[in-house]
Amino acid sequence: MKRTRLYAALAAVAVFLAACGVNSIPTAEENAKAKWADVQNYYQRRADLVPNLVSTVRAAAAQERNVLREVTEARASATRVTVSPDQLRDPAAMARFAAAQQQLTLSLQRLQEAYPELRSNQNFLTLQDQLEGTENRIATARRDYNGAVQAYNTEIRTFPSVIGARIIYGSQPMAPYQADQAAQRAPTVDFGNGQ
Repeated sequence: MKRTRLYAALAAVAVFLAACGVNSIPTAEENAKAKWADVQNYYQRRADLVPNLVSTVRAAAAQERNVLREVTEARASATRVTVSPDQLRDPAAMARFAAAQQQLTLSLQRLQEAYPELRSNQNFLTLQDQLEGTENRIATARRDYNGAVQAYNTEIRTFPSVIGARIIYGSQPMAPYQADQAAQRAPTVDFGNGQ
């Protein structure tokens, strides 16, 4: 008889402990902490990604500007050097004309060779896609974190888990992520082009 009462008391204590959130409270708390780690991870991804992407786009745009500048200068030089009908017998004038035309030809060849690499517009689109994707990941992670905080806060405030939360864990509510006032303004991305 005493064993039966002891087993019944142990069963009642186990049911009470299970009902008062002994396992669900730390589970909810750890879930919220893991979701916050995801938020931090995506902010770190953004911090790592943005400078590298901007540098890549700047380098591609600079290379494109250099090649196009060289072609423009070679074209201008080639159009400045002319041979009049009176100079057709002057070997030096013909050599200057040929050299200017050759410089333009070399610049155009370099442009053709570099053309597959001249994709600054594509680089800007890629940068935009990467930034948008990162911002979407951050927004999703913040939403997931807030959902986990809501679940945890609800768990520690509702009966019967409130008993275990206060007596066993001394649980306190977690704060959800809230954007500050600066979030109301769009961030500025500077490509260093002076505009």
